[in-house]
Amino acid sequence: MALQKILVAQGGGPTAVINQSLVGVVLEARRHKGIDLVYGARHGVRGIVDEDFVDLTRETSHNLELVAGTPSSALGSTRDKPDAAYCHRIFTVLKAHGIGHFFNIGGNDSSDVVRIIADEARAAGYPLRCIHIPKTIDNDLVGNDHTPGFPSAARFVAQAFAGANLDNAALPGVYIGVVMGRHAGFLTAASALGKKFPDDGPHLISLPERVFDIDRFLADVQSVHQRHGRCVVAVSEGIHDAAGVPILAKLAKDMERDAHGNVQLSGSGALADLLCEEIKQKLGIKRVRGDTFGYLQRSFVGCVSDVDQREAREVGEKAVQFAMWGDRDGSVAIQRTGYYSVDYNLVPLETVAGKTRTMEDHFIADSGTDVTDAFRLYLRPLLGSGMPDAFRLRPAPVAKVLNAKG
Repeated sequence: MALQKILVAQGGGPTAVINQSLVGVVLEARRHKGIDLVYGARHGVRGIVDEDFVDLTRETSHNLELVAGTPSSALGSTRDKPDAAYCHRIFTVLKAHGIGHFFNIGGNDSSDVVRIIADEARAAGYPLRCIHIPKTIDNDLVGNDHTPGFPSAARFVAQAFAGANLDNAALPGVYIGVVMGRHAGFLTAASALGKKFPDDGPHLISLPERVFDIDRFLADVQSVHQRHGRCVVAVSEGIHDAAGVPILAKLAKDMERDAHGNVQLSGSGALADLLCEEIKQKLGIKRVRGDTFGYLQRSFVGCVSDVDQREAREVGEKAVQFAMWGDRDGSVAIQRTGYYSVDYNLVPLETVAGKTRTMEDHFIADSGTDVTDAFRLYLRPLLGSGMPDAFRLRPAPVAKVLNAKG
């Protein structure tokens, strides 16, 4: 009798909880008598075409649990975006190794890979169950209330802006923090959860769901600075003008592009520097500082949502259950129930593959530079327990002596 084999891969940007999903798959698979071997592909789909597999069946449960609590992708990842020919090579390898169940943990591109391979297996009459397991800090998967990886990254962003706000209050000026998000502003919007008092920053939030106008931006910064004597700004890397051109491309002279021709938004501090320079030159404000969060927000150790950990583990477990007990391929989706609980459904791959969710209008304030209470209520339970808090002195002024008025 042929051995029943599972193959699991991780793709795209690492997160703080993606290993929870991996371990969820491995441990749940071990509970099913029909599964003999669980393989992992090193560096995602690239590892599949290269036949670079490891036998996860040999891992101890103890070590798996330690890995589950460790951020980043334990199997390694890849930025390869397979086309039909690439997916055919993947399918050929899966057949050669007798893989009966394929699990791919990742975002939009990863779900599309699963869809193409599932279609090819059906066309070839090969018995292969294909399941996509959601993961992305961008929170941009259609059909999901939220996606594993996002809550922990959002927790980091909220705490980082809370700290930046305290720093800015002590030494007033303008501070700009650039957050990941090419098309969806969920992660940038999370900065609003770092506010405690009405005059706390971020005072302005710029999202890719709204057109960015540099003149209006400068006017808003100036207005806030005049009102508070300082200004904290959260900016998404994907902000663009009315024509859809990234602001980074408009302000920068030389642009780096990725392998797919897209303007390289991440891995560079260019946008923060350029916006800071605009403020200095056109508003005359001297103390202006900018940071680019970059990779820090993805796998920051010690800043992980316990809710995110739990749900990331469960989507891995549910993926195996859907594969063992169901008769269809699909993508595991998180659905919110009640004020806070979730359920897991298997949705058609076509629902998720190749599509991008953006922030819904009711989450964005009419001003376009803030979020609504609906967004705060949506995000708060995802951040998990133990969120740090900040407090202020309640100063009791002492009467002046030398400068007292006569």
